[in-house]
Amino acid sequence: MSGKKIFDPSSLQKRRRLAEHTATFGLLLVCVALIVPFFNPANLGMVSIFKWVYGSGALIFTIARVVAVNDPTDSTRLRRLRRLEFWAGIAFVIGAFFWFYEENHLSAFGPYVGVLAILRNTIMFSLVGAVIQLIASWMIVGQTRKEKEEKNGQSKNNTSK
Repeated sequence: MSGKKIFDPSSLQKRRRLAEHTATFGLLLVCVALIVPFFNPANLGMVSIFKWVYGSGALIFTIARVVAVNDPTDSTRLRRLRRLEFWAGIAFVIGAFFWFYEENHLSAFGPYVGVLAILRNTIMFSLVGAVIQLIASWMIVGQTRKEKEEKNGQSKNNTSK
């Protein structure tokens, strides 16, 4: 049996749960980093601090989505939907890039630059990532439910024969 991987459903569920908790933690960091600078928009120091929080949250979310949590018996559609969640993480990483880029280029204007000017592209890519994540999550739940119903329907048909 050397070289063959034995499928263990319990370890898959543990990895899935850990990946979801890690991704949720990353999303919470992203949300906090986006909200906090707007509490005091005149203080650009908050922007300098929370760009690191946003970047780390985006990176944590993306790494959590890279982890393979697919069941070998999952359909191709379900695997692609899980891969779509990774692209939400890429949108967050691009948003982090723009936060660093815009802050470095717009800080030369001094106190006349507002938080919104620095965060405009970051907010846009964060919304893109959030929409992708939301749609992928809904579709994963729906597809999983549909596949379970089909599997239960087939097993009922096989036992009734």
